[in-house]
Amino acid sequence: MTFVAKTKTSNEWKLVTTAIQTLVEEATFDVTPEGINFRAMDPSHIALLDITWPSTSFEKYSSDEKFQFSVRTEDFVKLIRRASTNDSIEISRSDENTLIVKIQNGYSKEYKLHLVESSLSSTPIPNLSLNSKINIKESAFENVLNDISIIADHITIKSNSTTVEFHGKSDRGTASAKLEKNNDEITELEVKEESESTYSIEYMTNIVKAAGTRAESILMEYSSKMPIKFEIKLGDSEDGRLIFYLAPRIEDK
Repeated sequence: MTFVAKTKTSNEWKLVTTAIQTLVEEATFDVTPEGINFRAMDPSHIALLDITWPSTSFEKYSSDEKFQFSVRTEDFVKLIRRASTNDSIEISRSDENTLIVKIQNGYSKEYKLHLVESSLSSTPIPNLSLNSKINIKESAFENVLNDISIIADHITIKSNSTTVEFHGKSDRGTASAKLEKNNDEITELEVKEESESTYSIEYMTNIVKAAGTRAESILMEYSSKMPIKFEIKLGDSEDGRLIFYLAPRIEDK
């Protein structure tokens, strides 16, 4: 069996592993000749992550068959974090039980990571028709979350054709923020129907943390009292992406 996946820099692998770390302790990757895929839901069934990483996104990619490999997320993240931004990362498999991670930029290092048995079941993707689409700069969304989290643990997003409003409330008080269409922070705002829904700030913060400096913008889609969908570009290919689905908070009447 031949499998090699090499990226020019560490950015892509850092984005992928940080995203996965927010959800699960054990990560199972699906490898095909066309690329690498990952899908998992957190134990509370509040958040789902779906990763599509096509072979065209890699500097070097080869897999002559379909297979899966599973790693302890914490161990894998520690290895990837040993790479500097400009280091290349090459992932390969020497046998059924070992993953080889090579990190190089002049100075090179190699790790052999023991694989684990996967205990995860398959996770279906929700079939959603969502009314509001917002493309927001990662830094702006991070600021909004930080502003609202001073007061609340949940954030309510309300959008119409010209503005997006963010609200939070608790026994400590209330917080709000507003962004207008076509300013520097929001580059796209399409609203078929005015929408309003509430979500966990903690989960959203984890999503933004995963995006970090490796994603300039985050595409959000949601509807009233429906899951929100976040899409982050992965690599140079148009088809490479990370997609998070986050369930809404349904408040008791």
